[in-house]
Amino acid sequence: MNDQPHSRPRNSDGKGGGKPYRRPKKDPVRILAFEALRAVDERDAYANLVLPPLLRKAREGGNFDGRDAALATELVYGTLRRQGTYDAIIAACIDRPLREVDPPVLDVLALGAHQLLGTRIPSHAAVSASVELARVVLGDGRARFVNAVLRKIAADDLDGWLEKVAPPYDQDAEDHLAIVHSHPRWVVSALWDALGGGRAGIEDLLEADNERPEVTLVARPGRSTTDELMDALGEEGALPGRWSPYAVRMAEGGEPGALDAVKDGRAGVQDEGSQLVAVALANAPIEGRDERWLDGCAGPGGKAALLAALAAGRGAALLASEKQPHRARLVERALAGNPGPYQVIAADGTRPPWREGSFDRVLMDVPCSGLGALRRRPEARWRRRPEDLEGFAPLQRGLLREALSAVRVGGVVGYATCSPHLAETRIVVEDVLKGRGGEPVEAEWIDVRPLMPGVAGLGEGPDVQLWPHLHGTDAMYLALLRRTA
Repeated sequence: MNDQPHSRPRNSDGKGGGKPYRRPKKDPVRILAFEALRAVDERDAYANLVLPPLLRKAREGGNFDGRDAALATELVYGTLRRQGTYDAIIAACIDRPLREVDPPVLDVLALGAHQLLGTRIPSHAAVSASVELARVVLGDGRARFVNAVLRKIAADDLDGWLEKVAPPYDQDAEDHLAIVHSHPRWVVSALWDALGGGRAGIEDLLEADNERPEVTLVARPGRSTTDELMDALGEEGALPGRWSPYAVRMAEGGEPGALDAVKDGRAGVQDEGSQLVAVALANAPIEGRDERWLDGCAGPGGKAALLAALAAGRGAALLASEKQPHRARLVERALAGNPGPYQVIAADGTRPPWREGSFDRVLMDVPCSGLGALRRRPEARWRRRPEDLEGFAPLQRGLLREALSAVRVGGVVGYATCSPHLAETRIVVEDVLKGRGGEPVEAEWIDVRPLMPGVAGLGEGPDVQLWPHLHGTDAMYLALLRRTA
């Protein structure tokens, strides 16, 4: 097969012995989905940042309604989540290595594969729509290639294809899981190590990574309430949070930006795991002064906004520090209108402007691989490499050391990551406490579990790892440490 154009289209009067040339039908939904995938691939963009402005522009142009937006969103996220599985199936249907197929062609093929194998769109309609898309964005020659490949894919369902392309579990468990659940093999291995246990747990986790996450709101205390949010959304529009006292879960298809409380900054969109991290730090017991709090890696501002509201309720002040100026501006917007004292600065947490022992509570939610948020950023699994963790390691340890220096004796530090990878979680904390790579730090573990009341499956402590399949949250990690000297 050849994915290059073969010839110029025939004249519309039919000369040349073939069918009259027909202009391809432009399908705005699938064209938008293709444009989003190209942006993700070409610019290393994130779908959750690329898609909203594309949808907004399409709505403003007319003839693009809520159902169109829902389909476009499903096509983009579904294709990205299942990319590894679809790549394996596409590879089985072509006569060359996958790397030799141009990326735009692969995007059209993956979109078509998702419609065939991951949605209820009838096979004939999925193939026809994908070929029309190919004609518009690739040309007639490549459209013929797309047609041939998708017809092969349409000959079987997803389960049938997985039996063909995935090795048996008992021969290569990690590769089997990687293809069936569409994760890179090294990510499967890392998640399995962090989770422990047998096959059922890791399969549940990988499957949860491929599910669309709920939209969770946070009612910032002193500024909004969960009752206000529930009333605004109506009985059919929302459910109470599972764990956080400030959480409300939105029904599918809800638009958080339409709520007055969100527009005003009195509430926000925030994963329940992120809320639990902030609340646990705020409620950790300390003796004596409790007046100055620090969020040392505050961007984009969700935890900082919740911490600022909690601090205001106690008469405490929050300093929110973020290294990147553009992210610091996001923090400023998130905290705007907070009734209590706060300050936002752009500063490097590894070379801080504050003096040692200045704060009573410190949160350090460090930069990490993001493997805990693959439900929200499915493309991250394909971008990250094992060696990326080596780059994060010095930064994570340096930030934790500075956090322990910034807090006063008797104060509390929260070390958090949106990753369950052991090299980014417990190993970092143990290395810092034991002085590996620096001076030992005098601090003791605080058991986090009592600070997350009602949350089941938190392990043996004292630190806590949340999981999508167990808690319905991102895979947030939290260790709490009290400085002792």
